[in-house]
Amino acid sequence: MPHLTLEYSANLADASSMAQLCETLAQVLDAQRDENGARVFPRGGIRTRALRCEQYFIADGDPGNAFLHGCLKIGAGRSQAVRRATGDALFDAIKQHFALAFASQGLALSLEIVEFSEEGAWKHNNLHARLKNASS
Repeated sequence: MPHLTLEYSANLADASSMAQLCETLAQVLDAQRDENGARVFPRGGIRTRALRCEQYFIADGDPGNAFLHGCLKIGAGRSQAVRRATGDALFDAIKQHFALAFASQGLALSLEIVEFSEEGAWKHNNLHARLKNASS
């Protein structure tokens, strides 16, 4: 973990723009450090994805209105300061990415962080080991 899912209205961005945003946000997650300077999220657990919504209705129904909502799922146990810093860094990157769209159309941007317990999660992943071996 972390897994970041972006849902966005089809009128907001094209696939290449969203691919760039996914890469940028993955880099933001990878750059997060805790109060002691330690990596917050293991690189092998970082996932970003964007889901284009073809059907939507926003506010007053103006077809120019657009939205993006991000949901970051993380394992429990990180401090409030780490969660806040991570959310701030992600949301700043999202706002920067859509600054021109925000200036020219109705746009709703949002982000939430959801913690879950390991007790309710199943994982089978060889990425951590592969990344560790690649850096050795």
